[in-house]
Amino acid sequence: MLDVNFSPFPVLSTPRLQLRQFTYDDARDLLKLRSNADIMQYIARPLAKNINDAIELITVIQDLLSSNNGITWCITLRGSNQFIGSIGFWRIEKENYRAEIGYLLNPARQGAGLMQEALQTVINYGFNVMKLHSIQANVNPHNAASIKLLKKNEFIQEGYFRENHFYNEAFADTVIYTLLTKN
Repeated sequence: MLDVNFSPFPVLSTPRLQLRQFTYDDARDLLKLRSNADIMQYIARPLAKNINDAIELITVIQDLLSSNNGITWCITLRGSNQFIGSIGFWRIEKENYRAEIGYLLNPARQGAGLMQEALQTVINYGFNVMKLHSIQANVNPHNAASIKLLKKNEFIQEGYFRENHFYNEAFADTVIYTLLTKN
């Protein structure tokens, strides 16, 4: 069985980014993204309505971290501490050496390859440090940008589930992409 320990928190760096631990100081910037309907259109979660919603999400992130059942990094530009996005392993199936990855980036920062840098770094951490065998991404099939990013990073479509979840008074589809370790 997979044995992970995220203490001390693993700060990761890329040429342009720093991936660090979330703090409650990130709540306002997180609220801006999680309350934006355009940004959240492909994520089946309620829009954040106030700062308390953002604080609750950071608490969930910290609880998963402290129990070693998930890890989410706050994405910042190098030389800045300001939250511009997040990336992490939300669900870790320790018995299967598998984790589900999720990510979100401020639209003002999209299109510059920043999420590509973050994703490659987190994939590397997942396979080489956590010793995962596979990384899974659950994607809304209409999220073309996310699908393009996953394919660029050699994720393979593993499944397409029709109307597999009910959210916001409608059934929605999910596409599953997976990347296996090369080790």
